[in-house]
Amino acid sequence: MSSPYELQSVELHKDVLRYVDIGDGPPVILVHGLLGSHLSWGTQLERLSHKYRVIAPDLFGHGDSDKPAGDYSLSSHSATIRDLMDHLQIDSAPMVGHSLGGGIIMQLTYLFPERVDRLALVSSGGLGPEVSLLLKAATLPGSELVLPLLASDWFRKNTEGALAQLGKWGLPVKPGPSMAETWRSFQSVADRSTRGAFLASTRAVVGPRGQTVSAKQHFAKFESIPSLLVWGGKDRMIPAKHADNIRREVPNSRVEIFPDAGHFPQLDEPDFFFRLLDDFLGDNATENDATAEIIPAVMPMHRP
Repeated sequence: MSSPYELQSVELHKDVLRYVDIGDGPPVILVHGLLGSHLSWGTQLERLSHKYRVIAPDLFGHGDSDKPAGDYSLSSHSATIRDLMDHLQIDSAPMVGHSLGGGIIMQLTYLFPERVDRLALVSSGGLGPEVSLLLKAATLPGSELVLPLLASDWFRKNTEGALAQLGKWGLPVKPGPSMAETWRSFQSVADRSTRGAFLASTRAVVGPRGQTVSAKQHFAKFESIPSLLVWGGKDRMIPAKHADNIRREVPNSRVEIFPDAGHFPQLDEPDFFFRLLDDFLGDNATENDATAEIIPAVMPMHRP
């Protein structure tokens, strides 16, 4: 899928990182998840660009950026975001991270707290052990041999054919935006270099029993940073109950659960997601943030 944006590029440590840089105003940095890219944010980039300078990189090993054989740990990805900020002469900015991107910006906050103004975590990794069977399976020996088959056109066509037949029988199986994006992203593992980066990134944070990396020991670092957690109530990749782990221990946080959304609430509920994120980014009253009420893990806002 080609990008509607003109991607910028910068060489970092002999590898080329590509990124979106659009809009004027205060900067905000959006970090995608596993197998994702700037496209994983859907219409959010364009919407936000009317008020903010939007920076959305394709992480190394993802999208249109280079896919070197090397370190795909959270710390390495965090250093990449820091280096990109240095290149763009951005001292600090609000960070928005989806899935793996959530783990990356939490690690960035731990390593370089002076670079993070606000923290928005969307279906974030790093908050609990439970993850989908697919991610666990990717850590097992031999998974690199199975992934090309699952990402093949043959498998896709047969799966879509089966879903179409179930639809004819009256079963509600039409995939929503979250499922469509998951499938689109997963197809990229047909490429050998992308597959290698995916396996390295996954195995850096997930094992056969679930997530092996937790941000819990670093929660004290987040207490002074305004934080927003957004989750889809129907997320099958990383369960929404993980939001409670940070809600209980970080008093300066806000939790919003979109009951009908999946792993990509920014795609399943784009209008609601934008209003929520815009409200969070635009609220620069530190005094209000310091006394913000902890919002329960339910949907407290209402659609018009």
